[in-house]
Amino acid sequence: MARRVAAVLLLLALGCLLGILLLCLGSGDLRGPPGFKYGIVLDAGSSHTAMFIYKWPADKENDTGVVSEHSMCDVEGPGISSYNTNPPGAGQSLVHCLNQALRDVPKEKHMSTPLYLGATAGMRLLNITNHQASDAVLSTVTARLKSYPFDFRGAKILSGEEEGVFGWVTANYLLENFIKRGWLGEWIQPKKRTLGAMDLGGASTQITFETKDTIEEPQNKVMLKLYGQAYKVYTHSFLCYGRDQVLRRLLSKLLQAGNYQASISNPCWPMGYQKNLTLSSIYDTPCTEKEKPSIPLSTSVTMAGTGDGNLCALYVSKLFNFTTCPFSRCSFDGVFQPDVSGNFIAFSAFFYTVDFIQTVMGRLVHLPSDLKDAAESICATSWSELLQKAPKMEKRLPDYCAISMFVYLLTTKGYNFNNHSFPNIAFQKKAGETSIGWALGYMLNLTNMIPAEEPASHKSISYNSWVILILLFVFTTLMALVTAVCLLRRSKSSAI
Repeated sequence: MARRVAAVLLLLALGCLLGILLLCLGSGDLRGPPGFKYGIVLDAGSSHTAMFIYKWPADKENDTGVVSEHSMCDVEGPGISSYNTNPPGAGQSLVHCLNQALRDVPKEKHMSTPLYLGATAGMRLLNITNHQASDAVLSTVTARLKSYPFDFRGAKILSGEEEGVFGWVTANYLLENFIKRGWLGEWIQPKKRTLGAMDLGGASTQITFETKDTIEEPQNKVMLKLYGQAYKVYTHSFLCYGRDQVLRRLLSKLLQAGNYQASISNPCWPMGYQKNLTLSSIYDTPCTEKEKPSIPLSTSVTMAGTGDGNLCALYVSKLFNFTTCPFSRCSFDGVFQPDVSGNFIAFSAFFYTVDFIQTVMGRLVHLPSDLKDAAESICATSWSELLQKAPKMEKRLPDYCAISMFVYLLTTKGYNFNNHSFPNIAFQKKAGETSIGWALGYMLNLTNMIPAEEPASHKSISYNSWVILILLFVFTTLMALVTAVCLLRRSKSSAI
């Protein structure tokens, strides 16, 4: 009998201890499941604009691993830099997606939802050639964004370094390489290396990765402190090395070689494909400014594809300068770069190019030779065959030979990935359900959602953890009461 009473007392004591634990962890503040906060970022790229809506639990604004992509919207039409002669059109182009944001974000959250617009290399180029036009586009875009009931916090042109670093932050944040939360809400340092990030846009390309090597060029060095950890990061943005500008620069090289004749062959276009081009469509960018011919830019040229992979590779390689290097080592164009190491994630046009190779051409890409062989295979495929393989991709289809060859040369001869390091590149569009790009990292930075210092181990306990602890407390207490009742009944019956 004494043992049974002791067991009951022990169970009751456990119940009391759990109750005290609840009070200590939550300071007596128990609330229902939290609502969400929202943030909106417009990624105004050179070729198009995309709107991303993010959300996170309202009680964990400064936590990690909780921000996710709520929805997104692709703005119809070209990038905002294309409206240089019609600035009001840039603002008007955003209306459809902004109206979607009104529906996707709960109305009661509109005024507290931060709204940002970041413009990248397309606007950087416009700012170089026509500063007034650039200002006019940003001004009309700002006016349009201010007309919506969100908490508008600015429209700006990002530097190439900002674009690279924010993309790196996004990728590593989503993959929980900085810090993660345990099931009781505690912080856990994963103790794993960060991923390098490679972004290929329409007008520029970025490479960013953590390194222990000396960074010889100060403008390529970024020191970050995130969650109490220090990171030395190398980053560089190559303007005019984005997909669209590479294609224009390539056409310029071919026109030069063909002496601007009325008919010119293009080894990077498939056999059976031809197109009429005006010189103005090629030389209306700072990226080809130095090669602008003296003949009228209204001149029209007929270009026909010959599908010659080796010759295409030769012309694409002319876009790089691999000979000049004022540092101990370089990538290309005299730009310092330490040796690549660790795992990398390659997104944007990197992903789309390799995805085309694997899904449309049916070829796996594991090694540099796989990428080279695939590029040559695309070049050798006729226009009619390509159309049969991907009829819905007609607009971009002629350029996959050149871009595949460019990605091969950029990663191998440019960034110096080899048979050992190339397999460490993951070509991805998303991490989980969230798109990889600079937009999320930009919002996390501007809303101070990544603290420099390491957070307290139990800054806040999640709602799910509360539920588990309460159920455990109730279960233990009920078991103690049931056991006590049973013991009392037995003692009465034995007494009778």
